[in-house]
Order: sequence, then structure tokens, then C-alpha cells
Amino acid sequence: MQKQPWKIFSITAVVAAFAVTAGFAVQGHAQAAQYRHLLDNGYQHAFTELTTTVRELDTALEKVTYATTPALFSSLCTQAYSKAQAAQAALGELPYGNVELEQTASFLAKTGDYIMAMVRDATAEQACTQEHRETLCGLSSAASSLSATLQSLQADLDAGAIQPEDLRTAQERLAAATDGNEITAGSAFQTVEADFPEVPSLIYDGPFSEHLSSRTPKMLDGLPQFTQEEARSAAASFLDLRPEIFSLTSDGAGNLPAWGFSALVDGGELYVEVTKQGGQILQVLSSRPIGEDMLSQEEGRQKAAEFLCSKGYQDMKPSYCINQSGILTVHFASVQDGVYCYPDLVKVSVALDNGDVVGFEAEGYLMNHGSRTLPTPTVTVSQAQAGLDGSLTVLAQQLVLIPTDGEYEVLCHEFKCQNSDGGHVLVYVNAITGQQERILLLLEDENGTLVI
Repeated sequence: MQKQPWKIFSITAVVAAFAVTAGFAVQGHAQAAQYRHLLDNGYQHAFTELTTTVRELDTALEKVTYATTPALFSSLCTQAYSKAQAAQAALGELPYGNVELEQTASFLAKTGDYIMAMVRDATAEQACTQEHRETLCGLSSAASSLSATLQSLQADLDAGAIQPEDLRTAQERLAAATDGNEITAGSAFQTVEADFPEVPSLIYDGPFSEHLSSRTPKMLDGLPQFTQEEARSAAASFLDLRPEIFSLTSDGAGNLPAWGFSALVDGGELYVEVTKQGGQILQVLSSRPIGEDMLSQEEGRQKAAEFLCSKGYQDMKPSYCINQSGILTVHFASVQDGVYCYPDLVKVSVALDNGDVVGFEAEGYLMNHGSRTLPTPTVTVSQAQAGLDGSLTVLAQQLVLIPTDGEYEVLCHEFKCQNSDGGHVLVYVNAITGQQERILLLLEDENGTLVI
């Protein structure tokens, strides 16, 4: 009988524990419901923002098509670009934005970039060409159609035909179809994407230009196709190794289709890519352990230059280099008629413990190198220098060829300058028009130079 109080206490404790557990469960359920409500509200806000910004993009694009003075044209293009950026941001907050709305996301990105390209190309005499104006009209028409569809879907959301849960779980229901009058966000947007308005082809100096999809490597033009075994032999010969140690690890496609081979060398994995056309080495990567530096950076640069020369790369000039964990990576580019051609980029990485080449990249060179007819500069060095900011002191100048965003090329005067803080700045002035094309900052320390 004396043990009963302990039994009662034990039972009470168990009941209390269950009660506490149940309380935590109820509290956790309530918190989960609250978080879910907040998440749903966030999705609704993002969708509303997408609808609003696409409608504003539609309006801004229509205004742009009517502008004829360069100042107003540039101002309206800037407004349209900001709306395209805002729409992309809203789209990125939706759970299905990058999956179900692929065409919508692509349209917004391409439109924004194209608009900014028009601003860059506008001159004091002309806002844009007639061809570009027709393209802008086509983009405006596509934006108008997309805006109308989004506003219709927004009305369904506001009326309750689309529930917040549909927005959150749309990725799980992308294959769902419309069922009578019950329209889900998934099925509705699938219809939008399937019937997406026609977008004009964009031919301009930018990364989304149609001409880029048809680019072929200049250095591989006319060269024969290599078999897998021939490519394996090319990889081995490039690195003075035996072909049998390499095994096929990838079969790449794209603008530069290549065979990928790997081998275990010096305690690490060696990976080599060889182009299927021409059997040229595209890249080399080595993961072998790097020991203590035994070579100086100058000796590393010399090793890199000797390696390039031994592989048949002629008239190459080193640019900047950086030392990362004992690996010195040197950037080289070809020189034609005294002009440094930045598009023809080759990177060589040298291990400073023994001078071995542990990295190589030649995509820029293979894509762009070839015989060029360089224009004659019409802007003198003194004329180009006169437009530089007064706080910059010019340290060096040379003629260079730089790539544009659309992979075209521009002849420029490159000025290496020092600012008031002692830092170094590169300013590129178009040698034909006199316009400043690009400004880069040099971050320099004991490890080398980083260009940003």
C-alpha cells in the first residue's frame, strides 16, 4: 500500500509527458501552418509582382518603339530594362519559375539584354536602326501577349480558382492537365509555354544573339574528324605519356565536341579533352598534390612559354598570371602585326614545385584564332588619351583587340593607368570611334594579378 503514491506519481508523470508532447505537437502544427501561410503569401506576392512587372515591361517596350530622339530612346530603354530585371527577380521566387516557365524566363533575359545593347549602340545622331526598331516592335508584341495571359491567370488566383497550394506544389504537378473548370497553375502555365508568342530573332552584339548559335571554331575549320583512339593518342602525345594509361570518361557535344580521357598520374587524376574535329587539345586538368615552391614566378612563366612553343603555338605573348596554392596560371594571347589579340586566349598552369604543366585551356584560341584583317586606327593615341579621367596617370599603352559580349572584336587603345590610390586601371578606347569600350581593375599582390 505504501507504493501506491509512487504508482500514482508515475502514472501522473506519464500522462503529463503525453500532454506536453501533445502540446508541442499542436504548437508545432500551428507553427508549420503559420510558416506555410507565410510561404503561400510570398508566392502570391511574387506572382502578383511578375504580372505587374511584365505589364509595365509591355508598356515600356511600346513607348520605346515610338521614340526617335537618342536621349529619350536611351531613357525609355533603361526603364524597360529595369522592368525586365524586376520580372526575372519575381519569376525566380516562384517554385516553378525555372522549370515550368523556361520560355518566359528566356524571353525576359533576352529582352533585357537586347534593350541594353540598343542603349550602347545609340549615337547622338540616331537612336537605333530600322531593323532594330522592327525587332523592338516584335518584342513589344510578345510582351503584350504574355502580359494578357498573366493578368488572366492573376484574376483566377484572386477569385480563388487557383489556390496557394497549387503555386507551391506546381513542380510536382507539371504534367497535370486542365480538368473541366478546375484550372491549376501547373496546367495553365503549361498552356502558356506551349502557345508562347513568337519572339523575333535577335541579331545584335550580345550573348543571346542568334549568330552565336551557329559559330564554329575557326582553328578547326576543314580539319578531319578524329576517332576515339586517335584522340587518345593525341592526348598522350601532348603530355608525353603512354596512350594505354588513358580511359574514356566523356563524350561531349556542343560547339566544341570533344572526347574526354582520364588517367592516374603522379598521385592524382589527369583529365584531358581532345576535340573530335582536328584532334586538338581543348583542356588539361591535373589533381596531383603540389609540393613546396622550388621555382620563382618568372621561372614558371618561362616554363609556360616554352611549353606553348613546343606545342606549336607561335607568336604568343603572356599577359597576366596568378599563383594559387603553388600553381602559376599564365594567360597568353596571339600577337598579329603588333596587336595583342585577347580573344585568342590560352591558359597554361605550371606547378612551381617541379615546373610540370598541370593545366591547359585553349577554347578561346580554337574558337577565335585565324587570319584577320585588322583595321587601321583612325583615333590617335593622344586623342584617345585625352578622353581619360584626369585622376589617372598613364603608365603604358598598346593596340589590342578585345572581344565584345556578342563575340565580335573591337580594335582598341589599351591604357594601363595608375589611380590616386596607387592602384592600376585598364581603360580601353575604341581606335576607330574614340568611345570608351571597357574599364578593368587590376588586383595585384605577391601571388600575381587578378583582372576584374
